[in-house]
Amino acid sequence: MEKLMIAGGRPLRGTVQISGAKNSAIALIPAAILSESTVTLDNLPELSDVAIYCELLEELGATVERQQDQLKIDPSRLVSKPMPNGNVKKLRASYYLMGALLGRFGEAVIGLPGGCNFEPRPIDQHIKGFEALGAQVTTENGALHIKAKQLQGAKIYLDVVSVGATINIMLAASRAKGVTIIENAAKEPEIIDVATLLNAMGAKIKGAGTENIRIEGVDSMHGCVHSIIPDRIQAGTYMIAAAATRGDVIIDNVIPKHLEALTAKLQEMGVHIYEMDESIRVVGQAEYESIDVKALVYPGFATDLQSPMSTLLTQTKGVSILSDYVYSNRFKHIPELARMGAKIKLEGRSAIIEGGKLSAAKVKATDLRAGAALVIAGLTVGDGVTEVTGVEYIDRGYDHLVMNLSNLGAEVWRQQS
Repeated sequence: MEKLMIAGGRPLRGTVQISGAKNSAIALIPAAILSESTVTLDNLPELSDVAIYCELLEELGATVERQQDQLKIDPSRLVSKPMPNGNVKKLRASYYLMGALLGRFGEAVIGLPGGCNFEPRPIDQHIKGFEALGAQVTTENGALHIKAKQLQGAKIYLDVVSVGATINIMLAASRAKGVTIIENAAKEPEIIDVATLLNAMGAKIKGAGTENIRIEGVDSMHGCVHSIIPDRIQAGTYMIAAAATRGDVIIDNVIPKHLEALTAKLQEMGVHIYEMDESIRVVGQAEYESIDVKALVYPGFATDLQSPMSTLLTQTKGVSILSDYVYSNRFKHIPELARMGAKIKLEGRSAIIEGGKLSAAKVKATDLRAGAALVIAGLTVGDGVTEVTGVEYIDRGYDHLVMNLSNLGAEVWRQQS
């Protein structure tokens, strides 16, 4: 097992290129199943989740060819095959295979997914959507069995705003008969990205990015070329790291509008932000004001940036309150930050964070974004070396992390545990 070693205390300076969005890629790859010819995805991030998904598609009979940041998927020989175990257990987003296989073949057998384990994330809204489209859903031996003689369009109201359920229903409904309307749909940029791909493949989807999405089912879909949007969470993490180290960093290949909620909070603290067409410059300051942050569904402050933001709030003067109204238990990184000297108290959905210096320690990443928070914490420490284990979680969402941070002047390296 590997661990990350961080000798901090150096302001990050320079330019970092942002990869394609992880949360788009893990939905776009299974979406290609709906096509009957080759789909090409450009700007693909080099992540462990992506590699697992490629293996899953190959298990189903697709031909997958990867060259640098491009992925070609030929699903023409794909077969509907039960996948109760194996790689599906390693990947939370394997649930997108349910909607994709259901749309293509009218059936799917998929093991209940794995991934980051910071809070139970039920898939009841996914099931509700599939059943509304006419599918029968049963659970046998830890796997979901989904089958429909004919998917039929329907009006579906999501009781909880869910990115996963919105995408999964879009996938299945694209090949259903008639019109499907998803009400109270998620609005994230990744939803728009998936809809853009599906439409390029021949789907008829309107309203992606709003709370009401209309999908007119089609009989067949074809290949296309699609470029994945930049990863707003990766970009936001580097923005926070730049601020936390009092650095001066240009984050390149971004869509600034996707980061408006974070930008507003950083400016409220006193960070200097300069937006360009496809890049953002973050200039850290000597002192920051304490603020209150609430993680909400998009376009609110992203829950995926809550953990990294908690590290930055330890660098303020005064007391900040960080609340998460998406995942109430996404605070497993807090005890690890406490090992580094952070003064944080948990109260329900909120963390009360008192500013102060951190110190080097041995800490463990318990999930993807918690790992990012600990890396940023290590970068702020001027004395000693911080050791972060659980690197496999970090590799799920941040490609070329050591190289990128090193290019920005950080002293970071991997080492065998």
